[in-house]
Amino acid sequence: MNDYRPPSDVDPSTSGACLPDLLPEMFINRELSWLEFNRRVLEEGKDSAAPLLERVKFAAIFSSNLTEFYMIRVAGVKRKIAAGLADPGPDGRTPTQQLSAIRDLSQTLMDEQAALWRGQLVPELAANGIEIVDHEHLDPASRAALADRFEREIFPILTPQAIDRGRRFPHVSNRSLNLIVSMRLPAGQRFARIKIPATLPRLLPVPAGEGRDGPLRLTWLEDIVAAHLDRLFLGAEILEAHPFHVTRDSDITLDEDDDDDEGDLMMTMRESIAQRAFGRVVRLMVDRGMPEEIRDWLVEHLFADESDLHVIDGPLAMEDLFELGAIDRPDLKDAAFVPQPVPRLSPMPGNEQPDIFAAIRERDILVHHPYQTFGAVADFVRAASTDPDVVAIKQTLYRIGRDSPLISALVAARDDDTQVAVLVELKARFDEENNITWAEQLERHGVHVAYGLTGLKTHCKVTLVVRREADGLRRYVHLATGNYNAGTARVYEDLGILSARDELGSDVTDLFNVLTGFATKDSFRTLWVAPHHLREELMAAIDREIERHRETGEGRLIFKVNALVDKLTIRQLYQASRAGVKIDLIVRGACCLRPGVPGWSENIRVISVVGRFLEHSRIFVFGSGGANDLYLGSADLMERNLDRRVEVIFPVKDERIRGHVVDELLPAYFRDTVNARELRPDGSYAAITPAPGDEPFDVQAWMLSYYQQVATAAVR
Repeated sequence: MNDYRPPSDVDPSTSGACLPDLLPEMFINRELSWLEFNRRVLEEGKDSAAPLLERVKFAAIFSSNLTEFYMIRVAGVKRKIAAGLADPGPDGRTPTQQLSAIRDLSQTLMDEQAALWRGQLVPELAANGIEIVDHEHLDPASRAALADRFEREIFPILTPQAIDRGRRFPHVSNRSLNLIVSMRLPAGQRFARIKIPATLPRLLPVPAGEGRDGPLRLTWLEDIVAAHLDRLFLGAEILEAHPFHVTRDSDITLDEDDDDDEGDLMMTMRESIAQRAFGRVVRLMVDRGMPEEIRDWLVEHLFADESDLHVIDGPLAMEDLFELGAIDRPDLKDAAFVPQPVPRLSPMPGNEQPDIFAAIRERDILVHHPYQTFGAVADFVRAASTDPDVVAIKQTLYRIGRDSPLISALVAARDDDTQVAVLVELKARFDEENNITWAEQLERHGVHVAYGLTGLKTHCKVTLVVRREADGLRRYVHLATGNYNAGTARVYEDLGILSARDELGSDVTDLFNVLTGFATKDSFRTLWVAPHHLREELMAAIDREIERHRETGEGRLIFKVNALVDKLTIRQLYQASRAGVKIDLIVRGACCLRPGVPGWSENIRVISVVGRFLEHSRIFVFGSGGANDLYLGSADLMERNLDRRVEVIFPVKDERIRGHVVDELLPAYFRDTVNARELRPDGSYAAITPAPGDEPFDVQAWMLSYYQQVATAAVR
């Protein structure tokens, strides 16, 4: 239904400060909205116009996303049910009702993915010389060659685990793929479990045979294991074997209220990470061929619920399809691209060693990833680490990546006796172990490492460089929407600013004093900082826009975020819409606001952009024309970001940068007819089609071309 109407018992003519309490009908369920976003990811796999291996990649991303969703979000819902909590959420659903709706939609989406794999991707891969062949359909020579490989490389790794009175059902680790084997022994029917080793590729190449050319053929690892069970269970009659996959609750909740001020957060994190493998089962996937009695037996022995069971008509855990991306077939992938240099900041022909600090002093510099190189940010830190006039470097690190170019620069700076302080967020979900490793390495080299504020994740992306210059100390800052991660900077769309503005430098200095010391700060000069006052500043800015519209009729709001789920922010946006303010929102993921509801949100438009690159920047525009105020930052519009994290939203004062973002970048998103979908009042998304006579417009392709032209012009 697309003709959603407001609740009948609320007068839509009221507006402004007298906005009534919002009824549940005005909120889209957060979890179901996120699943609709993941449906959009799956749709990329169905797009026949996209390169084939890119479509396979999106099918893998869909699975990876959904697994993490179960590990965190579904696990949270199940914990509420286990605790006996029945209070409804903003949309009126109780946790039990929510879990039922999640299960139904998730099963529907997994069925769609399986149908996509069987009906489109496998046949099209075969047509392009990449055959995914069931082991049982291989010719005898190929099976013999795989049997030899099984003996040499697979059999020694496997550990069959019998299940009987003396050997209880084994622990099944999180995200593991397994076989449950039924066999007949002299003592009767028995079961055993085999864990499919994650150290081997899931899709193994089938030997072509001597002197034989042909397509690349691959077969599933679990099928090879199943075909050779007689080697593992000598003397047993194998009756049947079926794969199953387990997902467990993996959220880490730390007790940071302990009165022991000397407690070791790093040790606590290590202990908590180790417990992840033992969380409660939140999803059990089995193949369609598994008999119902075996399914029931697994549910019972895994201490799962019937609602955790998902039956899949196809391969399980299809995130392993990422392996196909390693195939050297550029004709089946997006055209390779090289992130462009940043004029005045990156090495350019004829200007191999730019004076980075002079360039930043001249005016602020915008860096836009992945279209522009992350090397520009790394060069800034490296320049600071080798400059004898730099006396201090401070940085927040949230998701660092495995091969960070920043760590060596920070260590080198410390070796030159520069004051180096780094805040490493150990609680960055699923990056905890990696961050612990980097933190220990930095500490070994004498870098001052802090771990943030008790009870809060430090999610802001901030670097401060203090340099001694002729007129005294000068502060240079880098503020960004994305992580200091060279790997994700090649696929995540993010914005960052390099600036030497005094007010930004002063605020960032105060922020680091709060993060690394015992300083307190209730307000900042220009930054909006959560959890101190970001929410209040955001609400006040929306209020000012409402007032501006009443005075001039030109009220305007444009937000680009990853998620919009905060109830109070949604209420404020409804209020602005009812006052007549025109609101355009780009929300990539979950959006709990209903746009286009008569009398409530007919002035609000919401689009979601899912494409080659992950849209990750957060942009906030208040006003229209020359009166607009532009802010960028790390915070999404979620309660956790506004109330339980250290986040920074910062103003953009440079008129050229502001004009570029507001007048060029954001309008391009709303022109997109390839990657964009529009959110409808009922929570579904509709494709945006070009106007008659117009060509399809891809905002990400446009940006690739745009920044290439910028770099080319800078060389001339």
